[in-house]
Amino acid sequence: MAFFKIEYNSKVLGMEWQVNVIYPDAFELAADEVDDQDIPVLYLLHGMGGNENSWQKRTAIERLLRHTNLIVVMPSTDLGWYSDTAYGLPYFTALAEELPQVLHRFFPNMSQKREKTFIAGVSMGGYGAYKMALATDKFSHAGAFSGALNLNASDLIDKSPEQRPYWQGIFGDLDNSKALEEHYLTTLAQKSDKRIKFYAWCGYEDFLYQANEVGITELRKYGLDIDYRNDHGTHDWYYWEKQLEAFLEWLPVKYVKEERLS
Repeated sequence: MAFFKIEYNSKVLGMEWQVNVIYPDAFELAADEVDDQDIPVLYLLHGMGGNENSWQKRTAIERLLRHTNLIVVMPSTDLGWYSDTAYGLPYFTALAEELPQVLHRFFPNMSQKREKTFIAGVSMGGYGAYKMALATDKFSHAGAFSGALNLNASDLIDKSPEQRPYWQGIFGDLDNSKALEEHYLTTLAQKSDKRIKFYAWCGYEDFLYQANEVGITELRKYGLDIDYRNDHGTHDWYYWEKQLEAFLEWLPVKYVKEERLS
């Protein structure tokens, strides 16, 4: 496979921006799996404190994908929660609208079909993956590993005083419940495309476990098709790498697992 580190001028963000891309190598694929005309694509989103390098640094993603015909896109939104922030950086628009256009110039064989476009993320990125899937018509499958799926005003308002300016910079006035609701996954779920299939995992020992229990219950009330899985595990890349493999098996692509040494 090939690994691309791309820096481009984002007109939406008004700055130079970076994205990493893994592109499948035909020489590592079975002859009947080589399709250079309409290659499926998976967007993988990082969590808080991460960036476009997180998946490559923290997991064996290149080994996992070695024999699978799938383009993987790893963007960054810093600590911007995959949102059009109140402080003026429209990360959501940059990723949902601009980035696909940029990538198609580099990779014209990357599929533009909704049924072949997927998204997933960890923690903050899990929220971002669900948000992008619910708020656009671009993704057919979305996944969250230890996702922040129950974002709500009370949790943000209860943050310590020194954190309040940060949250207000992302989502706006924390006392304006109507404005905050625009960022809630449940709000987006009410008018979303019910054809989207969702995957979620959270470990029993994860500090977001109870939030996942509540959030997924609420999202299912709006008709979302969520394959929700649990096991022992904490908020850690050790478990998220395992879930990436499970998610790849769950997607409607032929995922070829590489045998590990015993």
